[in-house]
Amino acid sequence: MDRSLLKDVLLTQAKRAGEERLVPRTLFSKIKELSGTPFIIIISGVRRSGKSTLLQELRSDNSYYINFDDDRLVKFSLEDFQVMQELLIELYGEKNVFLFDEIQNIPGWERYVRRLHDQKKKIYISGSNASMLSRELGTHLTGRNISLRLFPFSFAEYLLWGGVSLKIDNLTSTEKSVLKKAYNEYLSDGGFPEYVKSKKEEYVRSLYENIIYRDIITRYSLSSEKPIKEAVYYIASNIGKEISYNTLKNFTGLTSATTIREYLEYLENSYVAFLVPKYSPSLKKQSYASKKVYLIDTCLARILGFRPSEDKGRMMENAVFLSLKREYDEIFYHKDKKECDFIVRLQGKISLAVQVTAVLSESNRERETQGLIEALEKYRLDKGTIITEDQEGELIIANKKISIAPIWRWLIENE
Repeated sequence: MDRSLLKDVLLTQAKRAGEERLVPRTLFSKIKELSGTPFIIIISGVRRSGKSTLLQELRSDNSYYINFDDDRLVKFSLEDFQVMQELLIELYGEKNVFLFDEIQNIPGWERYVRRLHDQKKKIYISGSNASMLSRELGTHLTGRNISLRLFPFSFAEYLLWGGVSLKIDNLTSTEKSVLKKAYNEYLSDGGFPEYVKSKKEEYVRSLYENIIYRDIITRYSLSSEKPIKEAVYYIASNIGKEISYNTLKNFTGLTSATTIREYLEYLENSYVAFLVPKYSPSLKKQSYASKKVYLIDTCLARILGFRPSEDKGRMMENAVFLSLKREYDEIFYHKDKKECDFIVRLQGKISLAVQVTAVLSESNRERETQGLIEALEKYRLDKGTIITEDQEGELIIANKKISIAPIWRWLIENE
């Protein structure tokens, strides 16, 4: 790469953006706790979820910041890292902290990062492709890194942005109404920071196109955009429902279920969609069973999908899934004679069971409670949770304790 152009890029990027209103991200405190460790800190997540802003917050007088998602760096190669480091020292003196944004765009980046790590430098990396980061880290940086995920705003972060108190105890009727209103807006707005600020749907559509073209079609050399877009449309229209590879194959017109499986992997790698398998002790049975699917953001689901009605129950389910996903890696659904929306495995054991329904009524009470009870009995749990739109209380059924929690309260407590 041309040295003078690289120097110009480094000079430009060294200028911080103007002061803007920042929302304290829950992940930031975890990152700060790890600042004194020797590990490389990896922050991954969907585009425009706030990773760059998080890195900007980590900048100090002892750090360099380089954003590789810059069109002027399109010809940057592995050999240019050494030139870049020489220029950084020449311009700003020697520093010990490196902040790399979207570094996975540069083939072979992990070799340079390993060299920096061997030199006792502190390194923070952000990226928007889970597969590429994990593959390269696993090859050259095993045991040297800690990976963290950044999602769009949680409900608690959304409240902080709106200046709404996170207080949930001893609420007045007015305070409770404020939280309910904020929750309804969050379900519609989702958590992409820029959309929360602007409320322009064109932004979300443009972001989606950017992810599809840059992170999937170009990266995986797809010959046509139509099947992957139809797959996303189907997924966004069927949030929380069971889907099969064959169903998606028929909907998209593709001839192979294997290709559909690959497309879904691409969407997961780019943090657009998440597949939730039916739990089974057998990995083979898990693999062949239908999956449930959720999107990274409820606003994205609302804008991209088709639904004849508001379908709040499914959107609620998506919001609950995202809250669980922020905290847990292994999330499943249970289905035997009855069904339970989410079960969570920790350290090889099912430890949590959650059912979601907008309203717990006489018409659905037996179905919702019995699905949860079946899961609690099968996995030997003493208690579970039913999340509703606005009901709360407690039930004891078959010696199992069931907490009924309004989603706006549950989201705050669990985030």
